[in-house]
Amino acid sequence: MKDEDILNIASSLDLESGLLKTCSNGLLLTQYEIDVLDKYKINYKNTSSLKEIIFLIEEILNEDSSYEDLENISLSISERDYYMNTNK
Repeated sequence: MKDEDILNIASSLDLESGLLKTCSNGLLLTQYEIDVLDKYKINYKNTSSLKEIIFLIEEILNEDSSYEDLENISLSISERDYYMNTNK
């Protein structure tokens, strides 16, 4: 692989979408999760916990379970909630 090919691949990577950001309500979400929540008009800004966001996602998935992106972020947020809020 040429250096030029490596630079092209590296420049096309979106590393920012996976970084955790602190929302105005103090919750940690990635930009990708925020984008998906916005896509489905889930008002995550008015929630006080990750569990509330998961509940809102599940309400939508109960109506239509074909939203794979929404299912994926539900799993991601659930895992983050578990590790952040479980006493070890």
